[in-house]
Amino acid sequence: MAVRSDGLQTQKRILQVCVRLFLENGYHQTTMLQILKEAQVSSSSFQNLFHSKNGVLVELVKFMFENQFGIARNVAGAAVPPVYVYAAETALQITLTELNENLREIYLEAYTQEHLLDYIQRATAKELHRIFGTYQPELTEQDFYELEFGSAGLMRGYMANPCTEEFTLERKVNKFVTLALRGYKVPEEELQKVLVFLAGLDMRGIAQSVMEELFRRLAMRYEFSLDGLLPKK
Repeated sequence: MAVRSDGLQTQKRILQVCVRLFLENGYHQTTMLQILKEAQVSSSSFQNLFHSKNGVLVELVKFMFENQFGIARNVAGAAVPPVYVYAAETALQITLTELNENLREIYLEAYTQEHLLDYIQRATAKELHRIFGTYQPELTEQDFYELEFGSAGLMRGYMANPCTEEFTLERKVNKFVTLALRGYKVPEEELQKVLVFLAGLDMRGIAQSVMEELFRRLAMRYEFSLDGLLPKK
């Protein structure tokens, strides 16, 4: 989002307030009145920068998704095949929603709003083509964009249903990854190796670290303090 220098400090202040309120109160429970009061900005200044509360969500979601694959590569390791990176990234997304119910709401909203969902699908399609193109070389990026309609729907469904004593995080991740990789024609033998790899990871611990890293990057970009912003362990 291009912002004139005289509006940059206001933008940073709004983002700082919104990130905190979205995590503390939830996206839907955060009101424009709260944002304007705590950010100490006028309604007209806010609208010039973000147009609406949804505009802040767009900025936040784009930042998170732009950084997730890079962080997942670090988690999976440089030596593993790209399919492991995809499995790690999607497992992390699912796990992040178990850290904080308000964080779950942010992700669900991203997978629900039409323009945000389209952004996610188009950005993900590029990664899908790169990762799974070797399994289906006849498919184009457009084909993977269309396949992502299905995998994005799977992701939202699993995110929307919290873990229970019976439906553990491990089962949730296993079910999603199995369905997704079979949909992208990953051979069964390789799929099983990916599941073993994921089972060996401390996904909750990794997700907490990833969340902290995402917000450190956000704080560096907009120059604000992390105090009180991160989900509690």
